[in-house]
Formats: sequence, C-alpha cells, structure tokens
Amino acid sequence: MQKAKSKATPKPAAVVAEPAKVRIKLVRDSFTMPREDFERIARLKSRAIDLKRPAKKSELLRAGLQTLERLDDAGLLVVLNALQSIKTGRPKKRH
Repeated sequence: MQKAKSKATPKPAAVVAEPAKVRIKLVRDSFTMPREDFERIARLKSRAIDLKRPAKKSELLRAGLQTLERLDDAGLLVVLNALQSIKTGRPKKRH
C-alpha cells in the first residue's frame, strides 16, 4: 500500500509591517545668533562630511537640542551661563 502524499498548503510568508510614516509637523522660525556660532555650524557640517555623513544646519541644531536635553540641571546651567549675551530682535533698518 502506497502512502498518500500529503500536499501541505504552503504557509504564507510572514508579512513584515513597515512602520507607518508619521508625518511630522514642521515649524518655520528665524532667530539671530552671533557670527561665531554660524561659523561653528559650518565647521560641524565640514566634520560631518569628513565622517561621510553630511548634515544640514537644521540637523545639527536638532542634534544639539537633543544633547542639551540629556544634561542634568547643573550641566545645562553651566552651558547656558557660558553663552555670550546677545541683543534679541531684528536689527533696525538703516536708511
């Protein structure tokens, strides 16, 4: 007597759900900072290129915010106190 070949129905491949792309709400803003800080951004962008990971200015600023957020209160206070004070607001128009 011959065994009947059982035809197992193939199980469907596991479906890997891709994470839903969450749309991030963006906010445009402008601010003033000393030229020295803009030069810091340029140097950091250059370092990122050297690391084969180009970065936009906004990425560097966001990374800086995330780094500051990880500081304890004492560390944040030290960093904030080390900043040069600047006059806020838009410069007056020259006629």
